[in-house]
Amino acid sequence: MTTTQISNGRLAEVLLVEDNPNDVELTRIGFRRAKFSVNLHHVANGEECMKFLFKEDEYADKPSPDLILLDLNMPRMNGHEVLEEINRHEELKHLPVVILTSSQAEKDILASYKLRCNAYMVKPVDFEQFTKVIDSLSDYWFTLVVLPSHTPPQMT
Repeated sequence: MTTTQISNGRLAEVLLVEDNPNDVELTRIGFRRAKFSVNLHHVANGEECMKFLFKEDEYADKPSPDLILLDLNMPRMNGHEVLEEINRHEELKHLPVVILTSSQAEKDILASYKLRCNAYMVKPVDFEQFTKVIDSLSDYWFTLVVLPSHTPPQMT
């Protein structure tokens, strides 16, 4: 496996917001099998996601993510509520958010895009297909796309 770094020479920081332990493990395996090594951080719900993004409590020393992989159906604060909260904070709006969920419901897809997600992906149930999705996602976000630095420039 080749380790690929993003444009400034460091590994990409990915925040996985997922409450299902099986999907967390599948995502970890998918990234291990992909040609991209990433620092994968995990939180189990939307409240923990916001703590991570604002570097609160046990997340004080965590890096800002380059990409957020967000499940929709979670306890305490769901994915749509996370998107709403991110949109409320100018300092977070630059973060790319990919919805990675089992929902194929048109209402969820439309609501996610209205809340300014960058992509909506349905989790395959097949293990091999799931790892292909993670590889394709990695290739797109860490090869083709130019990501902002961790500290976006101040708008004047």
